[in-house]
Amino acid sequence: MLIHPHTMLTFEQCQKARIARDSRFDGRFYVAVKTTGIFCRPICPANIPKEENVEYFTDKTQALKAGYRPCLRCRPDSAPGSWAWKGVETTFLRAIKLIDQGALHQQSLVALSERLGITDRYLRMLFEKYLGMAPKQYAQYQQLMFAKQLLHSSTMSVTEVGFAAGFNSTRRFNDAFQKILKLTPSQVRRKEFDGLGRNRIALPYRGELNWQHMLSFYQQRAIEGMERITESAYQRYVLIDGCKAHFEVTQKDGYLEMGFEIDDVAKLQNLVSGVRRMFDLDADISSIEQHLEYIAPGLVTTRGIRIPGVWNPWEAGVRAILGQQVSVKAAIGQLNLLAETLSHDQPVRHFPTPEAIANADVSFLRMPQSRKETLVRFAQFMLQEPESDPQKWLALKGIGPWTVSYAQLRGQSQPDCFLDRDLVVKKAMQNYPSLNADTASPWGSYATFHLWNQS
Repeated sequence: MLIHPHTMLTFEQCQKARIARDSRFDGRFYVAVKTTGIFCRPICPANIPKEENVEYFTDKTQALKAGYRPCLRCRPDSAPGSWAWKGVETTFLRAIKLIDQGALHQQSLVALSERLGITDRYLRMLFEKYLGMAPKQYAQYQQLMFAKQLLHSSTMSVTEVGFAAGFNSTRRFNDAFQKILKLTPSQVRRKEFDGLGRNRIALPYRGELNWQHMLSFYQQRAIEGMERITESAYQRYVLIDGCKAHFEVTQKDGYLEMGFEIDDVAKLQNLVSGVRRMFDLDADISSIEQHLEYIAPGLVTTRGIRIPGVWNPWEAGVRAILGQQVSVKAAIGQLNLLAETLSHDQPVRHFPTPEAIANADVSFLRMPQSRKETLVRFAQFMLQEPESDPQKWLALKGIGPWTVSYAQLRGQSQPDCFLDRDLVVKKAMQNYPSLNADTASPWGSYATFHLWNQS
């Protein structure tokens, strides 16, 4: 299987990108060399092979299925992600996201299909159509590539790595690793490329990432006891299906370094996936800024602005409700009051759960009674439908389009949420008559942040 039509890349583009070792294409495709049986990133520093000896893949799992093993020099397991299937069926993209987060570690294919609202037969058909493999095969390849990344970038034991990647036994992990990757875990461990310490992982990205802009945005909206932002780092406590975790992220040259503590190592893949989304590490920021500059010259005054997400849509929804028709400062004041009161004076805080708010007397909040009722109503709804599409929230009294768009923007990191109803955005848009939701698409979220940045 070669370059998929949905990648919007041609063979000529791939050829030029690999010969030039163009970093803008890192993660958008992979180069497999027939004579060596190895697949690489387009930026690999190894000698460039002849064109007749290579083939291209949109996803590293496709290269594994074709019998290639990952390069130990450029490490395709650590390549940033990409929008490889941009424009394809939403259900398939959602399935990919859930499997990448470890969904098939914890449930059957039938259960995952029910969660997606489709049959398992249809789910298998989607994977065959877009990837040429079964969902479970894709899941195993992802597990192995994640394990390889951990072996390179941490001092976790092989046993810990196996469990973190979703394998139930060290023997199963070793057998699968050697069969598919054609290496033993200990062979990979001996390479020690990154030299990172225990419980630290490198999270690569491509293009610019304006770390100071992102830290400043988080600093203004931080919850005391749960988040801590310094001049160079972001720290936070999270819950993953009831499992407690803490992470600290700092910027290095071309990647973020994440230190972590987690109660259940089997949830590590969920943590990594969540942090990548929070900091928008899979965005092709160069293409995005090029588009915005074309439709609204002068809009991109600060390079490298990405979507600063929050941990999940539930948290984003609460933040949006408390932020309705008030300033950022006032909203964060109420958010801190909520978190402090419901934490019962615990020094370490996690974001209040739907159950905690649904069962709480929220009269202590200093805001209109109608908004308090909306908050409780939202919590009760999320208790019943925790994975509901934010569009369904519109049926709840007190929740309008702005609240839903904000949740999609920061809780799901959707790339095309243009908040043209936001007062700050409306005012800033007056300087860009050609800028609107249609022209900004498919990057409306980034247009929103650039307009906020100019306020």
